[in-house]
Amino acid sequence: METVNVKINGISIDVPKGSTILEAARLAHIEIPTLCFLKEINEIGACRICVVEVKGARSLVASCVYPVSDGMEVYTNSPKVLASRKQTLQLILSDHDRKCLSCVRNGDCELQKLCKDLNVDDETLYEGEQNQYELDYSSAHMVRDNNKCILCRRCSAVCEHVQDVGVIGANERGFKTNISCAFEMGLGETSCVSCGQCIAVCPTGALFEKDFTDEVFEALSDPDKYVIVQTAPAVRAALGEAFGLPIGTNVQGKMVAALRRLGFDKVFDTDFAADLTIMEEATEFLDRVQNGGTLPLITSCSPGWIKYCEHYYPDMLDNLSSCKSPQQMFGAITKTYYAQKMGLNPENIFMVSVMPCTAKKFEIGRDDQNAAGVPDVDISITTRELARMIDRVGLNFLALPDEDFDDPLGRSTGAGVIFGATGGVMEAALRTAVEVLTNEELPKLDFKEVRGTEGIKTASYNVAGMDINVAVASGLKNARTLLDEVKSGKANYHFIEIMGCPGGCVNGGGQPQQPASVINTVDVRAVRAKALYDIDASMPIRKSHENPAVKQLYDDFLEKPGSHKAHELLHTTYVKRSINSL
Repeated sequence: METVNVKINGISIDVPKGSTILEAARLAHIEIPTLCFLKEINEIGACRICVVEVKGARSLVASCVYPVSDGMEVYTNSPKVLASRKQTLQLILSDHDRKCLSCVRNGDCELQKLCKDLNVDDETLYEGEQNQYELDYSSAHMVRDNNKCILCRRCSAVCEHVQDVGVIGANERGFKTNISCAFEMGLGETSCVSCGQCIAVCPTGALFEKDFTDEVFEALSDPDKYVIVQTAPAVRAALGEAFGLPIGTNVQGKMVAALRRLGFDKVFDTDFAADLTIMEEATEFLDRVQNGGTLPLITSCSPGWIKYCEHYYPDMLDNLSSCKSPQQMFGAITKTYYAQKMGLNPENIFMVSVMPCTAKKFEIGRDDQNAAGVPDVDISITTRELARMIDRVGLNFLALPDEDFDDPLGRSTGAGVIFGATGGVMEAALRTAVEVLTNEELPKLDFKEVRGTEGIKTASYNVAGMDINVAVASGLKNARTLLDEVKSGKANYHFIEIMGCPGGCVNGGGQPQQPASVINTVDVRAVRAKALYDIDASMPIRKSHENPAVKQLYDDFLEKPGSHKAHELLHTTYVKRSINSL
């Protein structure tokens, strides 16, 4: 690798040729602040927070896009640099709603931290005209507050370049520039898929999920409601970050303890329904393979992906598995089987899900999601909302003991927990489908070819004399690439897993937010996913079809996977939707 020598703040360092000043500084253990920069996503040098002084240059340069050269001398903290950054922040704040105490990002805001670091206070701000915007509440999952937008364009870059949706972008010009939808439509009127990836990268409180914690607290205090909570696999791998724990810390036991102390009548695990999903989906796959059904079969666990398919690939709806997502399956079973078993009226059961995903807020309102004649799930909250609930009631999360989920809907397998990582659904399905097809026990349960955070992964397995071609995609731009190959005939797959968010649910739009300084240097997706695979490896049962609670469910209630009753309760339908984007 060819290198060049540069001097940063008087220290010489050899760095790879072609590096930016920002990259070179990190190699010298110097962190230059950024605001708009997201590695490989939004490298536009627009915010001017990362400016540095280069000897011989006529003006300050944006370090995130300025390449190094041999012999270059850089100053990252000169008086001129620090003054420029401070002035930039003052100008940003001059058109910013500074209601920090009531902001959802208070204490976790990148703009707020920069102002603190650079000693910006109200007395040094510029006075003048401020733009005023109405908040956009039109979508099911989030709120847009342009009064707190700093025009960093991270959200529109992720929406267009990562998720291939592109429903938000810059409108107007000059001082009136704002990030919004085409023709000033509300976000809910567009083909937004509710993935929340824009929220995940927003540095301020301009974008945030709709908060339903008040409704949950109200249900918990209602003596006539039997309030049940289910938690998705990926939540346990990220919730600890909200309380200062390292990324990827498994906090399953403390999470259960916290939920119990919040007052839920039962604390169950969505992993149970993940195992149930595998039973139904693997059965559906085998039926299609053996009886000439529509192939490839495409997974249906990710509601962001489902809505994307309905908008952009309506001709492939028949390829989608008819299985409800684990969240919805869990609600359906709770309000039918569990209600019957416990003598409860389904109308009195209040089902709360804790999800890493903002699209789940949209999913609970979809048609055909009411197996018991009432909504399968009443409220879906994000990992962030759960963290806020824990803080609100004063629980010392880190001091809580580790506790177990309640029976029987808290019992799951290793196959269920890996649903939270890209490739996990595929691997879980293969563990069951292969054993059913061959009628033999797998000598090795790890299908490592479909693991990892790469956007697209493919593999082929010879099962019972038949080659089964599979593919895994995460992030909707990768989904488009894969599906276009299938439609053009360039690729032939039998089974495809698609997750709406890059890296899968561990990187969902409802997970604790990490600042750009972390996103740009740490593979957060991989670290969180490792926590789930470690749990899987440690579990005594790692195949969905061996879950004793799922077996009991079929024996007592559903008869068998794919039965008429299972289809009534656990399967759903899809609709063709129009496209409205920039």
